Amino acid sequence: MRSVHVGIGPVTLSDVVAVGRDGAAVELTEEALVGIARARRVIEDLAAAPTPSYGVSTGFGALATRHIPPERRRDLQRSLVRSHAAGSGPEVEREVVRAMMLLRLSTLATGRTGVRPETAQLLADLLTHGITPVVHEYGSLGCSGDLSPLAHCALALLGEGEVRDSAGVLRPAADALAAAGLAPVELAEKEGLALINGTDGMLGMLLLALHDLRMLLRTADVTTAMSVEAQLGTDRVFAEELQALRPHPGQAASAANLRVLLADSGVVASHRGPDCNRVQDAYSLRCAPQVHGAARDTVEHAAGVAGRELASAIDNPVVLLAADGSGRVESNGNFHGAPVGYVLDFLAIAVADVASMAERRTDRFLDRTRSHGLPPFLADDPGVDSGLMIAQYTQAGIVSELKRLAVPASVDSIPSSAMQEDHVSMGWAAGRKLRRAVDGLTRVLAIEAMAAARAVELRGTLGSTRGVSPSPAAGAVVRLLHEAGVAGPGPDRRLSPEIEACVELVRTGAVLAAAESVVGELG
Repeated sequence: MRSVHVGIGPVTLSDVVAVGRDGAAVELTEEALVGIARARRVIEDLAAAPTPSYGVSTGFGALATRHIPPERRRDLQRSLVRSHAAGSGPEVEREVVRAMMLLRLSTLATGRTGVRPETAQLLADLLTHGITPVVHEYGSLGCSGDLSPLAHCALALLGEGEVRDSAGVLRPAADALAAAGLAPVELAEKEGLALINGTDGMLGMLLLALHDLRMLLRTADVTTAMSVEAQLGTDRVFAEELQALRPHPGQAASAANLRVLLADSGVVASHRGPDCNRVQDAYSLRCAPQVHGAARDTVEHAAGVAGRELASAIDNPVVLLAADGSGRVESNGNFHGAPVGYVLDFLAIAVADVASMAERRTDRFLDRTRSHGLPPFLADDPGVDSGLMIAQYTQAGIVSELKRLAVPASVDSIPSSAMQEDHVSMGWAAGRKLRRAVDGLTRVLAIEAMAAARAVELRGTLGSTRGVSPSPAAGAVVRLLHEAGVAGPGPDRRLSPEIEACVELVRTGAVLAAAESVVGELG
């Protein structure tokens, strides 16, 4: 099993995917443990001082003016976690919870939060043993960070609440800890606040989405190339000299992919030449690099924001350390989720647009007036058979949903905590809807792949393209779909299992890998 080392520096996107999705173990570095202990000494000095210090010897939020006596401070931390574990609704996905836990641990490891080393170590141990707290869909306003989701994670450190063990079985946290040989902690001053006051949930969802979208946008180039080929479109519009006239980096990369994917296509070659008048393909074909490229550039902008957030130490208050080892605690507003919330919403817009264009390409296959000789609905016996008619309905329904999901969450704010928290980010909600949007894009591309593959096969039996070979990339994807049980042209059959098979091939990157196996790695 891979082990991810968490030190005083940021973890990477690949670390988050490895721990969140692949179940990698987690180890705190010695440097991190030393830094954690150093910050803890600052907290202990402040706790012993007669002057109240926010988060250490006071209440929180609107209750920050109350000084808490030493004998009640452990009660304060425990009460904070218990009361903030107020989520409702369905369970959040395991990969999101694990990503959130890793990111919170990474902030603890910076030595800016003041937790004890044993508390941070137990969080790492939960990840290594595959113990995943139950976190609920609703509860976070994205300010002060993802309070409720993180509180459900912190509750497990106390041996309270419910968790999923490494086998996915729902168990009381105390039982799961005991089975793993772990003991719960009793939180000391500042620790409860340090465990829950961060943007780790929304950031975790952003990082997982970035990982998926980088693959899906290359997959969109693959399905687009198949559609251009099967609809007898031209590849001339993707020429490098044309793309260079508008030098957006994403557009250049997408067009380069399309040139590679369409190379050596017998179908494209069959109508390429001086008499070819196919220079005005529909926008869904001709403008694919412009839309896919804009989406790629949006992803990279979001990745820049994510990189800065990964390098952040987000807590309130934070421990500021001097070179001589002394330190102080200062309140701040770094927990506000606006930077992450904005790009989560921005990505949902790009996802909806890429999917909308893919659905339009699919629809062209089904309309005999626009498909250049393909049978209506790609049906075997049109009238008796409906072909892929309703598969496009499924696509259209998803695209409509994606447009609703593209409405930004981050423009909303509902005041909370007796108006102390009078402006919030809704970043968690933006992350939740982006996850649904990424799933929708996956399904839309899967249906385009199914339609394009069927059309590619039909081209080999029709008119001027009879017996002409498709591009190597399209051929590889067609073979992959057949191997997965997605049959080619023929009489009607139940489509749902074939659609789901295509969805899995797109989701896992198998469609992309099939194309890349013959053309090399796409940009």
